[in-house]
Amino acid sequence: MSVAHTVVTVLAALMVGFSAYSVFAGAEYVVKPLADYGVPRAWWTWLGVAKAAGALGLLAGLAVPAVGYAAAVGVILYFLGAVITVLRARAYAHAPFPLVYMAPAAASLVLALAA
Repeated sequence: MSVAHTVVTVLAALMVGFSAYSVFAGAEYVVKPLADYGVPRAWWTWLGVAKAAGALGLLAGLAVPAVGYAAAVGVILYFLGAVITVLRARAYAHAPFPLVYMAPAAASLVLALAA
């Protein structure tokens, strides 16, 4: 495991964890777009749980690589789903935002597999 992998993984976990916290806290800049995109309110807590699990899995992956691989793939798929949701809602200007959260998880996976 390289220093770069560790730094990128911790950064990814912090970003995804912050995103989870934002959903749980009902931050306006997160929940308003969810409502605008047509995401049912009943799903919001589960979306936050998925993000929190991904963040914890990324960190656990520093000790158990297979968990980190699975978490990174899960986070990548989660945010790809978010991009699809944004595009289906025709909020094209918002499409880059989920990619910002996905990029460090993807980088973490690439660095882990390269080691």
